[in-house]
Amino acid sequence: MEINDILKKQPILLFDGECGFCNKSLLFFLKRKKNKTMHFAPLNSKVGKELKAYFEIEEKIDSVILIRDHSAFIKSCAALRLFPYMKGLWPLMIVFVVVPPFIRNWVYDLIAKKRMKIIGRVQNCELLPKEDTERFLDL
Repeated sequence: MEINDILKKQPILLFDGECGFCNKSLLFFLKRKKNKTMHFAPLNSKVGKELKAYFEIEEKIDSVILIRDHSAFIKSCAALRLFPYMKGLWPLMIVFVVVPPFIRNWVYDLIAKKRMKIIGRVQNCELLPKEDTERFLDL
């Protein structure tokens, strides 16, 4: 898939496909999604690597990345921008965007350092309904 074809599928969430915590978080999001506009790809997939290169994101970055409106959001900036795509009261969490990024990212990094210890590594994403697997760009 060409990069321009990939970019047409925005918004796109890049996630660590080997991280159990990340996979559980993705499943949490999918159960609460508002609509089917979001697409997904593991960070280390071909699509993930192409998008990171396109947006000049360092290869070593292994945090969640949200590609939306031809911009790339990383760490807490990405996580907070996911809430409007969710049902219920979750969109109200966007108010935390007023907290300075250096504080939000400090908390994000603290959790990220312990994420492999919390749940561990996974080989594959858990089985998803067909409607969700069709939105994964590269598994």
